[in-house]
Amino acid sequence: MASAKKEKYAREDIRLARYAKALAHPARIAILRHLASLDNCCFNEISKELPLADSTVSQHMNELKDAGLIQGSFKPPRVQYCINTENWKQARKYFKEFTKIKIAQIDKNK
Repeated sequence: MASAKKEKYAREDIRLARYAKALAHPARIAILRHLASLDNCCFNEISKELPLADSTVSQHMNELKDAGLIQGSFKPPRVQYCINTENWKQARKYFKEFTKIKIAQIDKNK
């Protein structure tokens, strides 16, 4: 039944909501900021940047991966993580469009 309800929403709105959910924690924002400053890095480098247990960092990274905002590639002996640039561009576009929504009360007062 849940999937039937999802079909009532625009694909872009569903994707925007998924990106927003992934960005809804300061640790995930910190992870993205760190990855944005590098081409790629391994989990240990990311984990050192956060005041959290490795298992918690891993959970946050999984949330970002599930949303498609980051990706990992196996480069022995480690997985190297980076921002998924295509999805990041899409997320930026969706957020930009969303913030341009006109609000009746604000528009009347201009």
